[in-house]
Amino acid sequence: MAILLVFLALQFADFATTLWFLHHGAGEANPLVAALIRVSGQPALAVLLVKVAACAMAVYAWRSRRTRLLRRASFFFALCVGWNLVAIATG
Repeated sequence: MAILLVFLALQFADFATTLWFLHHGAGEANPLVAALIRVSGQPALAVLLVKVAACAMAVYAWRSRRTRLLRRASFFFALCVGWNLVAIATG
């Protein structure tokens, strides 16, 4: 259960830091999120939709005992959040 909670926390952190970047004029690097922003015109909604989908897939992975996949995804998002925090701190 801990690995799922870590993944969910990282999704929240990525959501918050992404919204911070978008609010300060940065562009979205993820092509899926960028396309959803263009279609919806609502950056927060676009990011939220992608995060909800990621969380749903994480729950499925956790229930099907694919913890190795969750660990790898969590590591990736930890790097993303770390990068975002460094960029916020230095920008």
